[in-house]
Amino acid sequence: MSTLRGLPEWDRCAVMGVVNVTPDSFSDGGRWFDTTTAVKRGLDLVADGADLVDVGGESTRPGASRVDEEEELRRVVPVVRGLVAEGITVSVDTMRARVADQAVAAGAVLVNDVSGGLADPAMVPAVASAEVPFVVMHWRGFSHDMNSRAVYEDVVAEVTAELRGRMEAVVDGGIDPDRIIIDPGLGFAKEAVHDLALVAHLSDLRSLGRPLLVAASRKRFLGHVLAKDGTPPRARERDAATAAISAIAAHEGAWAVRVHEVQATADAVRVARAVEAAR
Repeated sequence: MSTLRGLPEWDRCAVMGVVNVTPDSFSDGGRWFDTTTAVKRGLDLVADGADLVDVGGESTRPGASRVDEEEELRRVVPVVRGLVAEGITVSVDTMRARVADQAVAAGAVLVNDVSGGLADPAMVPAVASAEVPFVVMHWRGFSHDMNSRAVYEDVVAEVTAELRGRMEAVVDGGIDPDRIIIDPGLGFAKEAVHDLALVAHLSDLRSLGRPLLVAASRKRFLGHVLAKDGTPPRARERDAATAAISAIAAHEGAWAVRVHEVQATADAVRVARAVEAAR
């Protein structure tokens, strides 16, 4: 598997568990909104098989409005500090450089920015200075209007090209290329058909030469696939489908998968590794 400086090495696809310290995330908003509950949630995810925990304080669901910076800091930093104190490997999910800085100071070892450094011009210099791994996700704009940007002629080629361009930009901004992780941004400015095409062609994204994070958990395209009579199941009823994507991603060599419920995905990536070893 791909390795990154500053992170543990795993002999299989890693499992990144999600802790949303938000009232409005699409699948679990409000459930882990206070620090004590959020830290407990992170510990539970690790007990279920998560290798690292991704802490975020701002919803990026389609149509979401932004939270102000002070509120995001108030939500995120104590949870990062609490989980790190328990020996957990923590990443921070933020588009703001100041939040990234303070989370890293509290012990986070990875910055997961869904904008790939585009939302805050201070982010790339901050991450370069912190010398931590950085997730560059494919992003075309903020949540409030991203659905209007889901226009592609060849989604795989365009996402790959746009990610390559963004990778080059963050390297030019001072981030060590060996610290970059890429994420196709499933569900961000994409319709279900685009997400499915990207999952079907993960090997094309691996051609970029960097570890790949796949974040499909409970997303709309899974609801589209599972819909009965045009009605998709609720987000929390998509965990088996999420585990199926995790198995596919692991088989395709993904570095990690990011999920809300860990247990089925932890099993899926271990089975994928066992099958690969038997081959």
